[in-house]
Amino acid sequence: MCGRTVCSLGADRLRRACAYRDARGRRRRPQWVDADRYQPSYNRGPQSRGPVLLSRRHLEEGADSSERVLMTMRWGLVPSWFKKDDPSKMPFNTSNCRSDTMLKKSSYKGPLLKGKRCVVLADGFYEWQQHEGGKQPYFIYFPQTTNETAERAEGDEEWKGWRLLTMAGIFDCWEPPAGGDTLYTYTIITVDASKDVSFIHHRMPAILDGEEAIRKWLDFAEVPTQEAVKLIQPTENIVFHPVSTIVNSVRNDTPECMAPVELGAKKVKDTASSKVMLGWLKSSQESSPKKEENGLPRWTSQFIHSPSPKKTSAGVLQQWLGKEGEPSAKKLKA
Repeated sequence: MCGRTVCSLGADRLRRACAYRDARGRRRRPQWVDADRYQPSYNRGPQSRGPVLLSRRHLEEGADSSERVLMTMRWGLVPSWFKKDDPSKMPFNTSNCRSDTMLKKSSYKGPLLKGKRCVVLADGFYEWQQHEGGKQPYFIYFPQTTNETAERAEGDEEWKGWRLLTMAGIFDCWEPPAGGDTLYTYTIITVDASKDVSFIHHRMPAILDGEEAIRKWLDFAEVPTQEAVKLIQPTENIVFHPVSTIVNSVRNDTPECMAPVELGAKKVKDTASSKVMLGWLKSSQESSPKKEENGLPRWTSQFIHSPSPKKTSAGVLQQWLGKEGEPSAKKLKA
């Protein structure tokens, strides 16, 4: 399952992070077709607009299908055959699409067989673990290395910043019956959770790990549906850490949402790294124009008693957020 995502990079940096090599081996950045509509977010929920990658041929007939473009689409697929004048009147939830039924349900089968495959971009996603005291949220993302967190200069072709989580999606185009602009929407494909995260939730997004998987999923003209769907499977190459329950409200859209917290303690341990993280979050929110404009709640943290997570790379996250920390990413045996 995937109920909330994070994509905090600005439009220019996001485009750089999506650089790829074309058929001739040249390093290219995808074109933003509507960069003005994109807004970074630390707590994005269904019905909001998020960034996706897709083949240029979907937008330009005759274009090279291996070329990519960036586009903002609304999360929650509205099938092209939907006849009502208000897409919010959809009688069922289409923010997630189960891999085992995507070729059976008409909402997904039609666009999938037409090659309408996309890659949903995010820093990571939130998932909630059910326990006796309620729900504990976790932030789940690709492992990050020290080199990846040290972003290079703007003119450098190679992106060395945060490694984006790349999730397999299906999109469709809906036109209002009475006329108007075409609405582009997407759904995130989900699979059975890998063993390392199954204690949090039994479902997870279908994550495309690596350039080759992304290429095959997007290039619908060269890679048929039957071959592309083989990419849809769980991955073990992810890490996670618990976060504050402030993410439970989509109104809270600040860096604190993805910051690590200590479980089984009423307060954060008094360590150098935790002081830096919490101090940075507090000062950044108090000086944030967006917070003042939107009237978001003041900075708070809630810590819930719960079993310790199996693995984390929270220290690298601290470095990426702008302060020094002690990397603690680990891959532990289940």
